[in-house]
Amino acid sequence: QLQASGGGLVQAGGSLRLSCAGSGRSFMTYSMGWFRQAPGKAREFVGGINWSGSSTYYAISVKGRFTISRDNAKNTVYLQMNSLKPEDTAVYYCVAGDGSQWPYQGQGTQVTVSR
Repeated sequence: QLQASGGGLVQAGGSLRLSCAGSGRSFMTYSMGWFRQAPGKAREFVGGINWSGSSTYYAISVKGRFTISRDNAKNTVYLQMNSLKPEDTAVYYCVAGDGSQWPYQGQGTQVTVSR
């Protein structure tokens, strides 16, 4: 199971850190990722991290502003979001899979960026 937290309301230019806690000993074997979905828009891939944390990749829209990291000892993955923009407003979901397929998804957390 995956549970995202840390969302909230922030002004443009601000920062938030999302966390996603996973359960089970197999957590460290999965790549982890983040998706987001804004009202009326398609779900968008934000970025991902491999099982060891040695490799990360990001959507162009967030590259340079967002950072994904993980702590396998805590079964937790993080999404550090800096220089937030109103267009980053969405529900953010963490996912687990092999890096190309993401069969596991947790409940989302709302991020709202005001102008």
